[in-house]
Amino acid sequence: MVTENPDATDTTDTTDALLVDDAALRRTVAALQARNIAAVVAENGDDAREKLIEMIPDGAEVFKSTSETLDTIGYSDYIRQTDRYKNLYMEIAAEPDRARQRELRRQASVAEYYVGSVHAIAETGEVIIASGSGSQLGAYVYGAKQVIWVAGVQKICPTLPDALARVRGFAVERHHQWAEASGRTAGPLGKLLIFENEQAENRVSLVLIKESVGW
Repeated sequence: MVTENPDATDTTDTTDALLVDDAALRRTVAALQARNIAAVVAENGDDAREKLIEMIPDGAEVFKSTSETLDTIGYSDYIRQTDRYKNLYMEIAAEPDRARQRELRRQASVAEYYVGSVHAIAETGEVIIASGSGSQLGAYVYGAKQVIWVAGVQKICPTLPDALARVRGFAVERHHQWAEASGRTAGPLGKLLIFENEQAENRVSLVLIKESVGW
């Protein structure tokens, strides 16, 4: 079940303004845990950022994927400014050679910690990630030692078909709008990951923010 957030910005597509109720959140947390995805609930963006900071120890090798959610909660700014980690994202951004950038990005798929977001979560526990290039998917599926996702609870959908519909309709369109606003060419959806289950214990975590954050 979903309820409309009265504080959300009015939009013709209200997918971005939907928040799950407590019962749906509990079902989702239980379903994620049954699929070996550790679910952590944060009250708001500030709480999520602090939980995320606590989850990664000093000196760790970290890659932060591009994410509107991480930008919104202030984690992108935090990781750019801190010297606590070996920041692979900043190393890649500082590399002027495009071919070398691609090689560094490929190497980052086996980072110690890989932090990003997702585009939809089913109450039954499946997690959906869409990507143009697919650069983050190898890390999520197997390569990274630890994966931490952060997402607003508006991304929770009742069923897997509902989650896929959210991604193909709403999330992809929002990505195109973001790309065009950033002066980039909006490319087609390249890869679509349905994350069903994790075999390795304590490898994948998902911080669920009880707010509408990101898209």
